Amino acid sequence: MGQNLVIVESPAKAKTIGKYLGKNYVVEASMGHVRDLPKSQLGVNIEDDYKPKYITIRGKGDLLDKLKKLAKKSDKVFLATDPDREGEAISWHLANVLNIGEDENCRIEFNEITKNAVKNSIKNARKINNCLVDAQQARRILDRLVGYEISPILWKNVKWGLSAGRVQSAALKIICDREQEIETFKPKEYWTIECILEKNKSKFLVKLYSVDGKKIEVSTEEQSNEIVEELKNGDFIVNNIKKSTKNKNPLPPFTTSTLQQDAYKKLNFQTKRTMSIAQQLYEGVDIKGHGTVGLITYMRTDSVRISDEAQNAAKEFLISSMGKEYVPESPRVYKSKKNIQDAHEAIRPTYVELTPEIVKASLKDEQYKLYELIWNRFIASQMTSCVLNTNTIEIKNGKYMLRASGSSIKFDGFMKVYDYTTEEEEDSIKIPELSKEETLKASKVDGKQHFTQPPARFSEASFVKIMEENGIGRPSTYVPTISTLLDRKYIEREKKTLIPTELGKIVNDIMEKYFNQIVDVDFTADMELKLDNIEGGEENWSKVVDEFFKPLKSALEIAEKEISKITIEDKVSDVPCDKCGRLMVIKHGRFGDFLACPGYPDCKNTKPLVEQIDVPCPNCGGNVVVKRSKKGRKFYGCSNYPQCNFVSWFEPSKEKCDKCGAFMVKKYSKSKGEYLQCSNNECKNIVSSQK
Repeated sequence: MGQNLVIVESPAKAKTIGKYLGKNYVVEASMGHVRDLPKSQLGVNIEDDYKPKYITIRGKGDLLDKLKKLAKKSDKVFLATDPDREGEAISWHLANVLNIGEDENCRIEFNEITKNAVKNSIKNARKINNCLVDAQQARRILDRLVGYEISPILWKNVKWGLSAGRVQSAALKIICDREQEIETFKPKEYWTIECILEKNKSKFLVKLYSVDGKKIEVSTEEQSNEIVEELKNGDFIVNNIKKSTKNKNPLPPFTTSTLQQDAYKKLNFQTKRTMSIAQQLYEGVDIKGHGTVGLITYMRTDSVRISDEAQNAAKEFLISSMGKEYVPESPRVYKSKKNIQDAHEAIRPTYVELTPEIVKASLKDEQYKLYELIWNRFIASQMTSCVLNTNTIEIKNGKYMLRASGSSIKFDGFMKVYDYTTEEEEDSIKIPELSKEETLKASKVDGKQHFTQPPARFSEASFVKIMEENGIGRPSTYVPTISTLLDRKYIEREKKTLIPTELGKIVNDIMEKYFNQIVDVDFTADMELKLDNIEGGEENWSKVVDEFFKPLKSALEIAEKEISKITIEDKVSDVPCDKCGRLMVIKHGRFGDFLACPGYPDCKNTKPLVEQIDVPCPNCGGNVVVKRSKKGRKFYGCSNYPQCNFVSWFEPSKEKCDKCGAFMVKKYSKSKGEYLQCSNNECKNIVSSQK
């Protein structure tokens, strides 16, 4: 048997696949894309049916020469790029460069990098799917037309280096719209009536539910005080007790979106970090005693479908490790949302028997945490429901009805491996044994004032969720979209939320006024569906591009005439220039923000921008400043470095731990909100935030 060449995208993937295929196969990496549209020009012939002009990416010449030589020596060339549109397009470009005929069965794909999957893909090699290639080509050309036609208008009238993008602009509008909602929000006062009732020294909380059988809204202090007095003067009588059991079903296995959301909430991973780690787990990791193993299936998917083989493996594992009571009578089937590609399975472990505990010693800490999350979620999705004992009581006091609900676990089911709590369960309380018509004593009756809150700013997790719900982009585009908006300074992170900058608002205003179609969420979602139709062979790619570009061309002509120069004033700092005395301004540079003298060119003084927090250094009493690691992660250090080596990943507080005296740091979680935690790892005392 002669030599066969297999081309993948990354060296890590090449290493894993090479071990599975053996000595008759040479596995090489293309290092991603090898051809693309030129950066220096539009690269799309609008007059010739939007024909693209592809060129070899700079720096890839030697690599392509090497691949050509290997291809000539080989009996067969297999293209094993990722199993999605982009991967198909990379294979198509490679086939063109290597002169592989259209009828050649050269394309192989696998949803998981396992020995069986890789070997089966060789047996089932197919032709390159031109519909997939056309869909990706249409996306690339649409994005190029938007970027290269609109961006120069922004350069000319706002600032050099700005960009517009088809998905990016719709995403920016969502963030700007949310900020406008927050800015225009008017709080509304309301009151809740809460009573603490007692039985045999056991206390529990009930809340006012209705008056004369109708739900009530208490909107003023006077109304609240009146109800409180009437309740105090009345008797609290148990009106109804409802006990039952309720099944709580597991969540489906992860999609790209839900993985990014859960990793953010539970592991505090930004979306970009999550996908980078997931890529490592997919491409293969050396596991002691098992060799190089692709630990998870392909991580860019919007489907919750699971193969029969994976379900059977999960069933066998559960029976042997936990018992039959944890296996449902029939395998669980989850329905994917409408308008998804469903090209792949959900994200799951490739070998369910490789538990997180078995692979932990071979993984980096962040790899282990993400793998554990994926493994637990998948196993839980194949388990029986959790059974809850529920207890709802109604307390009558004259015309008022108060209510409380409690729950406890009767059978843990899937909760044995993967816990999630609903809002209803978070409000659940422990209720003592009561009997109907029983009169209870109230130790406290109180009215509490509240104000309605504006909608929350998006975290990366909630933003990915809203993009998915609105059909903006696809699993492969969520991370690049957020990264582009941050890189362009259209948005910024503030306390883990995404907010638009002044520049972002200006760009969004221009896009909304002159290119409303592009920023329209429904239009962008509809374009994603058209790309899906191209993939399915139902629409012609150049026709879709043409229908998009003709109205864009008209809008461009109007914008060119009407948009006038917009000046963005630099933000003035409180730092005086040490050469001329003027207050320095904040500038945005290639390597981040910095301070510059507004007297340029007469005064060219610049200095690093240091963000200082109002907390003294716990070590030396100096100023604590915000710094950035090489990877861009924020941390806190002393301004007296290197004389003082104080450093903390979390923002220090002025508060001292009342148990050990160490400094406290500010933290946040969904369940606790903002809180303070002792920086001493041996103490870790937690108290409510003093902010």
